[in-house]
Amino acid sequence: MNWLMGIRVVCTVIVAVATVVGVFVFGRACCTIANRMGVGRPVPRERLRPIGRRLMRMLGEVVGHTAFKGRPWIRAAHWLVMVSFPLLFLTLVTGYGQVLAGPHWELPWLGHQAWWAWVVEGIAWLSLAGIVHLITVRRRLTRRRAAAPPFDADSAGGTRTRTSRFAGSSQGQAHFVEAVVTGVVACVLALRMLEHAQLALSPDPADAALAHWTHFPLTAWTGPLLAPLSADALAAAITVVATVKIVISMWWFVVVGLQPSMGVAWHRFLAFVNLYARRNTDGTKALGPAQPLLLPDGRPLTADTLDDLDAAMEAAEEAGTEVKLGVERIEDFTWKGLLDFSTCTECGRCQDLCPAWNTGKPLSPKLFTLALRDHHAAVAPYLRAASALGVEPDEVTEEMLAERRSARGPLGRLAGMTDGLEDDDDLGLAPGSAHTGDVLGALLAAKAAPSDTGVATRPAPLAGEVIPADVLWSCTTCGACVDQCPVDIEHLDHVIDVRRQQVLMASAFPKELGQMFRKLESKGNPWGLAARKRMDWAKGLDFDVPVVGVDVEDASEVDYLFWVGCAGAYEDRAKKTTRAVAELLHTAGVSFAVLGDAEACTGDPARRAGNEILFQTLAAQNVETLNEAGAQKIVVTCAHCFNTLAREYPQVGGHYEVLHYTQLLSRLVREGRLRPAPPQAARPDDAAAPAPESSATTPSSTPPAAPTVTYHDACYLGRHNRIYSPPRELLEATGATTVEMPRSHERGFCCGGGGARAFMEESIGTRIAVERSREAIGTGAQVIATACPFCTTMLSDGVASEGADVRVTDVATLMLESVRRGQQPTPA
Repeated sequence: MNWLMGIRVVCTVIVAVATVVGVFVFGRACCTIANRMGVGRPVPRERLRPIGRRLMRMLGEVVGHTAFKGRPWIRAAHWLVMVSFPLLFLTLVTGYGQVLAGPHWELPWLGHQAWWAWVVEGIAWLSLAGIVHLITVRRRLTRRRAAAPPFDADSAGGTRTRTSRFAGSSQGQAHFVEAVVTGVVACVLALRMLEHAQLALSPDPADAALAHWTHFPLTAWTGPLLAPLSADALAAAITVVATVKIVISMWWFVVVGLQPSMGVAWHRFLAFVNLYARRNTDGTKALGPAQPLLLPDGRPLTADTLDDLDAAMEAAEEAGTEVKLGVERIEDFTWKGLLDFSTCTECGRCQDLCPAWNTGKPLSPKLFTLALRDHHAAVAPYLRAASALGVEPDEVTEEMLAERRSARGPLGRLAGMTDGLEDDDDLGLAPGSAHTGDVLGALLAAKAAPSDTGVATRPAPLAGEVIPADVLWSCTTCGACVDQCPVDIEHLDHVIDVRRQQVLMASAFPKELGQMFRKLESKGNPWGLAARKRMDWAKGLDFDVPVVGVDVEDASEVDYLFWVGCAGAYEDRAKKTTRAVAELLHTAGVSFAVLGDAEACTGDPARRAGNEILFQTLAAQNVETLNEAGAQKIVVTCAHCFNTLAREYPQVGGHYEVLHYTQLLSRLVREGRLRPAPPQAARPDDAAAPAPESSATTPSSTPPAAPTVTYHDACYLGRHNRIYSPPRELLEATGATTVEMPRSHERGFCCGGGGARAFMEESIGTRIAVERSREAIGTGAQVIATACPFCTTMLSDGVASEGADVRVTDVATLMLESVRRGQQPTPA
């Protein structure tokens, strides 16, 4: 009995020390994280209101794991591991009681409930299965023990199989978390087995009655295996296992507490706040409209406030200060932006679908986020010290930081904290770097690191010192990263904010954008063509296209205002789509009118490129034109125009009912106002005719009776605005045989034209349009259908570069061909 008491004393001391150290280190890290976020700007009030709706949305997403896209088995496994933390927390309380009060201790009332036993054992076994599955997935997707770099040094870039989504993730941290979960759950199950055996040996009939399978439903089967053990041996085993369980838990507290940037661990706490403070209160992702650029007084920049901006800049110049537009330094982000970076789980779902990363570009949304996270952690002491000393962050030296450490009070020395931040937070980082070895290695391999040690570790401008130019300008703003992120990180807003600073304050951007900006300013379109040519697309039609203000007084006289768009008016391939939509509307008896030369670019490429002032100027001009024209219902062919008119113009006072043409045409087909006809079957004698010998290698010049069509989801139609069905409904109505690409719907792959990339050269890695074209060609389809003029242009060029005999055309063109077939007289 004395030896048993000795074990209890030793275990009690171990548990007490582990708990004090673990809780202290973890609590210190919580203070560090909170103070790190404090260096950011405040968020608008709307980010935190209404409280009730935001709380319900946040809890619903956490409990339902609704942000997990695809991968149902991984989603289920992660959910089981997640729920094991709160549900099995009471087993940790039981462990403390078993060490401190004796191995027979149970939770009052709850510990003897059969239903609770089912919950504990069921969750324990299922979460064990879940973590084993997650470990297996990580091992399978990671080629070696260390994550593979994105592309081999001697690779052409983008020409070999895509690497693991875990490339660049901190593998050691992930393995530690996996080991802790496995160890804790194993201890829970071991304790249940030992408790069952202990009750079975109890002389008390009431206790012995509890040793029934109804109270140990999934562990009672081990009873015969533990039967040879004595009561003292079982008591000692329970005490030791409970101690091990507590020590593992406290060791987790210590390790993650010493690494406040360990996203794979901290996301389980930070994600709640990040989801609560998300951009949209309805729970949707931060897609569609870009966030307004806020002036120093917190008001959004619009055409109406441009004069106020000029006045503020003049006042700042007189005072020797500067008005900041966009994000120049890490402290220019809001605390929600900083929280985004720290919440990253390093799961790589964003990286997995990123068109830039998958074609050999240096941009990975994950590495972009981790670079900002690690830079933020490195410079937070300088920012906190600068605030306390009343100086600029650049003026803070290492000596000043050392003086502040030596001058801190007894509490600060005891806690190991200076200016609210822990001093020893570099555990696991590469020497002289702000990154772990895995993150630094991936940044260097992708040529996404500004130096051999990664990002700047002192206060510095983000562009160049943290985010290289090739990283910043590789983004197509397709939104795959935002859509796939399970913790609602708003990557696109951050990319656009940094671009805004580069364009508006530093005048540092690709030279092609300078040309585009000038053409938008002078001609109202990115090609710099004359406004009088905006109606050239309508020449040769069998009907007149009325122009508002010329043929009709205003848009109230017609069913829809047809917004043609710059591509639809000027680009030859897009003109065919414009003509097709106009003819289909005319055939269906839908009256419409256009603005003609009064129409100007919506400003989408300017805004995505960071030129917010130019966007606001164009938007104000268009909203004034639309309001004067009395526009209420607008139909568009361009996905980018659709997103801007429907989602962004309300920010500047333009409220209209906007439809993409696929939505309208699909409705017209359902109403019977358009009657598409499938291709006529080949004649029997044609089918029986022998094929030429060369047909195996030479594409037939005669198109198949029912061509196979694959549809490419435009990012700004599908992912940004959730319009997936109407284009497919139209294709089905034409009688075409459709086949989906491997990456389709919400997992669709970008054409490479978004984010103003259509107007920039693409010289790094494989062209995104070529990668997407290869995927489309690989389906065996004879036709690639699109629903956006930029997609048509990009994919046409991609297919041409591959030399494939595949037609790229808009859904509207295929629909028009089908409707025309339906109008032909049936042969006698």
